[in-house]
Amino acid sequence: MASKLDLYKVFCEVARSKSFSKTAKALFMTQPAVSQSILQLENSLGTRLFIRTPRGVTLTQEGELIFEYARSAINLLEMGEEKLKGMHGLVTGKLSIGVSDTTAKLFLLPYLDSFHKQCPNIKLNIVNGTTIELCELLKAGHIDLAICNLPVEDPSIQSEPYMTVHDIFVAGTAFIDKITHPLSFKELTQLPLIFLEQKSNSRRYVEKFLLNRGIRLTPEIELGSHDLLISLAKINLGVSCVIKEYSQDEINSGALFEVPLTENIPERHIGLCYLKRVPLSPGARKFSDLIKK
Repeated sequence: MASKLDLYKVFCEVARSKSFSKTAKALFMTQPAVSQSILQLENSLGTRLFIRTPRGVTLTQEGELIFEYARSAINLLEMGEEKLKGMHGLVTGKLSIGVSDTTAKLFLLPYLDSFHKQCPNIKLNIVNGTTIELCELLKAGHIDLAICNLPVEDPSIQSEPYMTVHDIFVAGTAFIDKITHPLSFKELTQLPLIFLEQKSNSRRYVEKFLLNRGIRLTPEIELGSHDLLISLAKINLGVSCVIKEYSQDEINSGALFEVPLTENIPERHIGLCYLKRVPLSPGARKFSDLIKK
């Protein structure tokens, strides 16, 4: 038995062509099959839709009413199908990516440039936030992907590491004469420390590592931006905990120096995060593949 949608498609074609025989040819059906489809729809609606004449068919008043709605509905479905084909062909659609300001500048930009060149018709939406905020946006369906400071300990989120990073401490030139040997973590805490705010995943990672060694952090300054960590260290307001890979230019130039430690903080990763049980859109898959390469 034909579906209701199939019946309406036959109905709209008959209304457009005003002929059962022309409809049969257009839809690759037999004329009796077209007649049966119209009869079935009329029985379902409890009204007559066409007036049959020797010269063809015309819509009844009821038929004209239902035709306006049916034609709009089928047109919308066809538009949706075309858009879906376009998304799978990456010729249209939108990709929303969550990332922190610093990671966007130092990690994400080359991939965005490459993606835009390959898929210029995909609209990009970049959302800023901490790793914790971005994970909430992922779970709420507001973004497709997130570039996060790993690890992310959420059972609903899949993470894939792509870039190794190292947490270090840096200081400005005023501290060179004060730090004459590799420091233990206990000695380090005697210095004025500058950290990211507590909701930062980077801060939590370092804080957890130090707590496991019996060291509790009491920073003098807490900030919401990695760039500010570097800026305040450069003007000698304290010793900043930063990501080495994001601070290399200042270290190489001599504006900052890496504080030597008796033990290094274990490396971690920057990675891609997405929901485990939600299939990635074609655009998101394409972007993920670019990063993997």
